[in-house]
Amino acid sequence: QVQLVESGGGPVHAGGSLRLSCAASGRTFSIHPMGWFRQAPGKEREFVASINWSGESTLYTASVKGRFTISRDNAKNTVSLQMNSLKPEDTAVYYCAVRRIPVTIPEWGTDQVLYWGQGTQVTVSS
Repeated sequence: QVQLVESGGGPVHAGGSLRLSCAASGRTFSIHPMGWFRQAPGKEREFVASINWSGESTLYTASVKGRFTISRDNAKNTVSLQMNSLKPEDTAVYYCAVRRIPVTIPEWGTDQVLYWGQGTQVTVSS
């Protein structure tokens, strides 16, 4: 049984930092792109960041570029998201995701997710 378990969310003041981690179990995803999505109240789930299988290529949504950094450790089957300079608009439930393969273009949306984590709440106060 495949499980993605996120951790590291919580409350933080604007300008602060959090590090989200996602541990996968049940199978290895070393050849799959992995990423993070988020969903704020009343809004659709949106792409945040992704990383390719080797960790050499990353992609970020414009609003987090320069503030968030995604990384992965294939030996541990984990993916992380370092979030710095957090803003109130970053408040959302953050979901870890594994992308279906093969990949044709770097960008991906919710319809290309193979597995989801259960989500972890990030709340940024002003």
